Amino acid sequence: MNELITQINDAIWTYVLIGVLVACGLWFTWKTRGVQFRMIGEMFRLLTDSAVDAAKESGKPKKRDGGRKHISSFQAFAVSVATRVGTGNLAGVATAIALGGPGAVFWMWVIALLGSATAFVESTLAQLFKQHHKDSFIGGPAYYIQRGLHQRWMAVLFAVLITCQFGLSNNSIQANTICGAMQEAFGLSPLWVGAMLAGMALFIVFGGIHRIANVSAVLVPVMAVGYVVLAIVIIAMNIEAVPHVLKVIVLDAFGIEKVAGGALGAAIMNGVKRGLFSNEAGEGSAPNVAATASVTHPVKQGLIQALGVFTDTLLVCSCTAIIILISGLYDIPGLNGIALTQSALQSEVGSAGPDFVAVAIFLFAFSSIIGNYYYGEANIRFITPDTRVMTVYRICSAGVMVMFGALASFELVWNIVDFFMAFLTACNLVAIVILGKYAFRLLDDYRQQKRSGIKEPVFHRSQLPEIAHELECWE
Repeated sequence: MNELITQINDAIWTYVLIGVLVACGLWFTWKTRGVQFRMIGEMFRLLTDSAVDAAKESGKPKKRDGGRKHISSFQAFAVSVATRVGTGNLAGVATAIALGGPGAVFWMWVIALLGSATAFVESTLAQLFKQHHKDSFIGGPAYYIQRGLHQRWMAVLFAVLITCQFGLSNNSIQANTICGAMQEAFGLSPLWVGAMLAGMALFIVFGGIHRIANVSAVLVPVMAVGYVVLAIVIIAMNIEAVPHVLKVIVLDAFGIEKVAGGALGAAIMNGVKRGLFSNEAGEGSAPNVAATASVTHPVKQGLIQALGVFTDTLLVCSCTAIIILISGLYDIPGLNGIALTQSALQSEVGSAGPDFVAVAIFLFAFSSIIGNYYYGEANIRFITPDTRVMTVYRICSAGVMVMFGALASFELVWNIVDFFMAFLTACNLVAIVILGKYAFRLLDDYRQQKRSGIKEPVFHRSQLPEIAHELECWE
């Protein structure tokens, strides 16, 4: 069964999704006039301002509109980065290099540069079509598919796929990686580590999006900064090897100098698959939390979410890749996943390397578990308001699937995730290609307001009269 799933995944990714992902990224980059490059300064400004505001609020959600609680723009960014910055950055990068060679890193960069434009479009649409919820905003692809395309069946299909992908199978990946790292570093039993993870996750997810947002806003900056600082120190210690590493990445990416991993196709396929798993651009996941943010214009959160793709792939993933390639351990048969990352760090910093990775992956992956859970919650609420269904989902997502991942094999959990990720991404890309025209118009409006001297652009639904009746918010 595992081999059959592998063959199906390879066929789907090789012949369909890679071309579609790149084509969509190029299309959105052209239509937005390179928003991910031209407006990167505005992205940092918006994120910094939101972070300052969040600090002033002492991590508590703001209250507006008659006492309704709202998630800040920074908190929404933190939750989305929590799901992006996880096993994909440590285990996923290692897997891509082990199976596709150093050239896979180059294709991870490509999919991130193009995918950031895709991320901008999908998150802007999520903000545009978001709806009021009892304690915050709620939205995502299922909501803009129903409101924008008027295709209830397609919206429900997406909601089911993302719940299976993130709320269930993706959480098994996080647990599998944590348990593997803990066993490698400390000899801890996967059964006991999985039980502890499940207990912690259940406590947090039963607290709702506000508890998830507050935990993520603390964990994400700490874990990301700590890991990046260590990586920079290692790279600085081996600075003379970096030019050679970059040369190997580029040559291997085009099959000029195949170092490991087989054919050129292996580098492209593994780079794109693991790049998408890590940064999630176009997958339709980040828009679910992007919709919860309280902003004055949909483009603001679109820009911030586009920055999240850069943070994930161009910064954190690159750090892992360079450390692995400097170590020279990537072509050892059988060394894969988190074990490869731990071995690479051990070769550079000594016996403390595996221990550090175990702690880092615990923080990375645990934050991903609670962030992934919320993606499923938002879409379960879209399908049904039945609280009993939500309770069952919470137990399955944070409890059952965490334990399954702790005990299942490395190959099985990754194959299940790749399978659902392919169909989920295809469903979302169809929707955002059709609805992208609204994101383009919103971006033009935002730029025009900025050019006229307005520091904080504001959107009103009357600016899109043909769909104003479909926009519940933006009064």
